[in-house]
Amino acid sequence: MRVATWNVNSVRTRVGRVVDWLVREDVDVLGMQEIKCKPEQFPVQAFEDAGYHVEAHGLNQWNGVAFASRLPMADVIRDFPGQPGFLKGHEGPDLPVEARAIGVTVDGVRLWSLYVPNGRDVGDPHYTYKLDWLAQLADRTAEWIAASPETPLALMGDWNVAPLDTDVWDVRVFEGHTHVSEPERAAFRAFEAAGLLQDVVRPIVPDGYTYWDYKQLRFPRNEGMRIDFVMGSQAFADVVTDASIHRNERKGDAPSDHVPVVVDLDLDTSLDDDRPMIF
Repeated sequence: MRVATWNVNSVRTRVGRVVDWLVREDVDVLGMQEIKCKPEQFPVQAFEDAGYHVEAHGLNQWNGVAFASRLPMADVIRDFPGQPGFLKGHEGPDLPVEARAIGVTVDGVRLWSLYVPNGRDVGDPHYTYKLDWLAQLADRTAEWIAASPETPLALMGDWNVAPLDTDVWDVRVFEGHTHVSEPERAAFRAFEAAGLLQDVVRPIVPDGYTYWDYKQLRFPRNEGMRIDFVMGSQAFADVVTDASIHRNERKGDAPSDHVPVVVDLDLDTSLDDDRPMIF
């Protein structure tokens, strides 16, 4: 099974690119972030014409997450239990929950597509929200793995954290800003430190960015960030055979500012009997 994550930065704007890439790269399951539309606005037909089912979670023109899969998706959950909400200028337990998480099970593999809050600025209420969001997600992840350690589990998406200095082109540029602050990095490390998840891509692809801002010629200068990750449980990591970052998808007409991250799994799936033999 080939699974991928991609912050598409508006699926309606880039539907042609996304579907073409899915078919060309023979991807079985894609988790998308920043779809920027409601489910009824999602360009489902283009995906279905290419042989993909779609599950989407979006509330307005911001945020939004989705899955496209050749295989049936079961146990679909929109928002993880205890997911914090946010509303600028307001505090309390009953804030609206944003469309930032969707979970599905595909052939026994549990996958989440996640769009972690940006944080905006250190000290901003959105920064506190981001840290709380990650802490709650870590707690849920521990519960999921404890309940079913044998189930391959992956949290994929735009984490909006650069955990290492080498994950940004010049860490001095980011001093005092989000994405590289120690509390954010500690929140990211908590998933690994507790033995919950591991970055299944970095051992195979140790270098490379996944995001380049549209401004200031960031991409031609390769001034990027590595903030998109596939974090897998031990059961998931055990079946990973390969991984890749598709840098070329940042090129061409109207690209997303993020690129796909792909992981290959050694699984027997119901697609295997349908694929042509290659000699």
